[in-house]
Amino acid sequence: MRSKIVMSIAAVSLICSLSAPNSLFAQPRTGTDDQKSNFPRYKVIDLGSLQGSAASQPFSMNNRRLVGGSATLSNNTQHAALWSRGFIVDLGTLGGANSMVFGINAIDQAVGEAEEPTANPANEDFCGFGTHHTCAPFLWERGVMTSLATLGGDSGVANQINDSGVVSGFAENTQPDKHCPTPQIFEFKPVVWINGNINELPTIAGDPDGVALSANRNGQTVGASGTCAAFNSNTLLNLLPVHALLWDDGKAVDLGNLGGTTGQAGGNLAWAINDRGQVVGSSDLAGDATFHAFLWTNAARMKDLGTLPGDVASSAAAINERGDVVGISLDQSFNPHAFLWQDGVMMDLNALVPAKSSLVLLTACSVNSHREIAGLALTASGEFHAYLAIPEERVDHDDGP
Repeated sequence: MRSKIVMSIAAVSLICSLSAPNSLFAQPRTGTDDQKSNFPRYKVIDLGSLQGSAASQPFSMNNRRLVGGSATLSNNTQHAALWSRGFIVDLGTLGGANSMVFGINAIDQAVGEAEEPTANPANEDFCGFGTHHTCAPFLWERGVMTSLATLGGDSGVANQINDSGVVSGFAENTQPDKHCPTPQIFEFKPVVWINGNINELPTIAGDPDGVALSANRNGQTVGASGTCAAFNSNTLLNLLPVHALLWDDGKAVDLGNLGGTTGQAGGNLAWAINDRGQVVGSSDLAGDATFHAFLWTNAARMKDLGTLPGDVASSAAAINERGDVVGISLDQSFNPHAFLWQDGVMMDLNALVPAKSSLVLLTACSVNSHREIAGLALTASGEFHAYLAIPEERVDHDDGP
């Protein structure tokens, strides 16, 4: 259920993947000088890619600046990768051609998806690489990649891992789903793995399918439920996400929406949750024609974070313990701008880096407690690379990125 790194379009956080923009780029959506003065200034580091690779894609970062994602190799396959202090480590696969890291925790455990060497018995393309091989959720630790259990079906995906080792994701069962278009056949359910044991989470309103996308250290989990659908290059899921969900003590709570109810624009998806129980994601507006980033709290419920000036859509990717939110804002032509939302103001991250920077920051996929940000950038030569943005006051904090 994942696409290639270079996508036709992307609007959300879990993947943060996209194609070359329609124009390279217009001026940043800067905001006022007074607004910029309240934001940190950033040094930006190009994290590069694996040898022989022209593209890399970040998804997650922990407080020690370990970044996880994938890199496209010279043979056009993708391998799960970790970046740390100037080094890139290829994590390999589970015997197939492709893999990706989607989540990392504080003790450097990583999770994601990896193809196995065998063809999928039902000819599904669950990982979305076009190979139609079995797609396994995996846990990587101490140099070893291990597959995780499914709900009896052949495939699954591990999205994130919290600091207690609880893994959130989704997995197939053996029940055919009448809503699924070819090549998808079976239902997939939101799950968490605890000590390697898989636990199915409930959906709501009769939704047959769902995904768990993130869990905090208190065991609260967020994601979405809906119906099986054609692969969506905005969300990189085979899900029409109708309901953004929070699971608390195993019970599903509908987080509501920003007016859109069908999931047709970008859908209603809760992408991330911090340890304070603050949730971010994207939700369709009334009329289901576009979507905006949201911040949900138990007290204030769902708040529309809007877009950068002049843009028409946005999605929030991640939130740290301070309540800083990062994500992507898109104009009418779907040109992307990485944003940082802080204290009620959304700022184009490109306005917070040196003007001489050779990188255009397209997405902001992860933000840690030190306000360090990882995302996807376009290089001067037109390649897609992972980047790390470090607040200037932390540039000399240690010896490397």
